[in-house]
Amino acid sequence: MPTADEKLTMIARSENEKTELKLAGENLFNFAVERDDVKTLVNLLSGEATCRPAAIEYELQLLKIIATGWSISFFVDNNPHRDKLAEIFWKLIHGFSADLSDTTGLMTGRDIDYFQVVKDRLDMYVAALTDKPEMHEPAAIIGPAFARVCGDGDDVFTIMTGARMFILTVARVKDYLESIELQ
Repeated sequence: MPTADEKLTMIARSENEKTELKLAGENLFNFAVERDDVKTLVNLLSGEATCRPAAIEYELQLLKIIATGWSISFFVDNNPHRDKLAEIFWKLIHGFSADLSDTTGLMTGRDIDYFQVVKDRLDMYVAALTDKPEMHEPAAIIGPAFARVCGDGDDVFTIMTGARMFILTVARVKDYLESIELQ
């Protein structure tokens, strides 16, 4: 039976873990919705790309959110905090999506469920990865799937842009997760 001091220490440790997880989830959320790298990739896009830059920009943001969430599950795979961290991240994305849907609906007069769009894209990318289990480099699958949803699955410039976003996002999330060393 733990002593009173041991119980207090366990409670303090538990509260500290919750705070660290919440902060990590918020940091990952902020990274996922930050747009500077999205804009940079669109600006670097070749004029020879056949997909519309507006479609590419919209889809890059979705891909960044999805790649961030995917990376949490992938890189925190054997950690007991994985599910809680993913839950925090996706709840923040859900709230962001609701706000974006409301604002867009007011501006356009049409109802849009941005979180459903995120879920649909996630399903699309997971299906693309599942359809090609022999390929060991996810970016080689994500790039063409990204280009297809942008309007031209054969547009090499769009394929490379989607693959680049996926690779950069996964690498940055991995680096961040390694730096915080979830206990």
